[in-house]
Amino acid sequence: MADVARLAGVSAQTVSRVSNGYPGVTEETRRQVLAAMKELGYRPNSAARALKRGEFRTIGVITFSLSTTGNVRTLEAIANSAAREGYAVTLLPVAVPTQDEVRGAFTRLEELAVDAVIVIMEVHLLDAATVQLPPHVQVVVVDSDAGDRYTVVDTDQHGGTRAAVRHLLDLGHRTVWHLAGPGDSFAAQRRTDAWRAALTEAGRELPPLVRGDWSAESGYRAGLELAVREDCTAVFAANDQMALGLLRALHEHGRRVPEDVSVVGFDDIPEASSFLPPLTTLHQDFAEVGRLCVQAVLRKMRQEGPERGTTLVPARLVLRESTAPPPSGR
Repeated sequence: MADVARLAGVSAQTVSRVSNGYPGVTEETRRQVLAAMKELGYRPNSAARALKRGEFRTIGVITFSLSTTGNVRTLEAIANSAAREGYAVTLLPVAVPTQDEVRGAFTRLEELAVDAVIVIMEVHLLDAATVQLPPHVQVVVVDSDAGDRYTVVDTDQHGGTRAAVRHLLDLGHRTVWHLAGPGDSFAAQRRTDAWRAALTEAGRELPPLVRGDWSAESGYRAGLELAVREDCTAVFAANDQMALGLLRALHEHGRRVPEDVSVVGFDDIPEASSFLPPLTTLHQDFAEVGRLCVQAVLRKMRQEGPERGTTLVPARLVLRESTAPPPSGR
């Protein structure tokens, strides 16, 4: 820093202000300092700045799966939102969601020097009595029913599902079948519970649950079961990939969509509008979920936010061409 100051003809304090992005430096002086930095190959020491400020400007992210659309898009949104706030993101995938793995993940993130942690929780780990997050770490959780213990941000799974079921019932379908996600997924369970509640409140019959694993292949296998059911005229799939497999199975069995069977998905992936037919689905605002996660964790770091509670981002029903009234007489 002293070498840069001598070359630029300024004080070391001015070099510090430029390297840290502080105001109060004229544009001409800033250009001189940056030119001197470039000439000398100077790079600010982030570790030293962290010790001085007491923060590392880094948010850790723990996730248990990078194979699902929701987790990947949420992670992308968190990284983008953190960057806009001047923070970097350190990602730590955890292969096996156990107490020891979670504890080890937090230990590794502390060694990597992060200011706070966002946990993208796709399984019921936080709902198990044996799992506790370290109390001294500022944590925000995505996709968990644990708002009584942690700060949680999630899509409104319940409200979105009810909108999908109501849409199909309003079209005239007697009931709605459900192609559910895996049993260990909080999001899948939330959508299944909301599906049951919506049909029960409407006084409609509850068809047998059909379960997949989020993949298009599992949707296809489940679709082979549903395609032979003449009483199945409407299906709510827990995500768009399974809906894609379902569409294929229905097509192979000569069941037209939406003339014979209506299909609604969940996620509104970019390809949903290119399905055949274009898929009616629930749009999840992953960018907003990521932004709210970053804002929540920054408030907790500054001791400006609540220690617990849940923030829900609405899911919006996007109407396309995969839903219609049921066949006459059904």
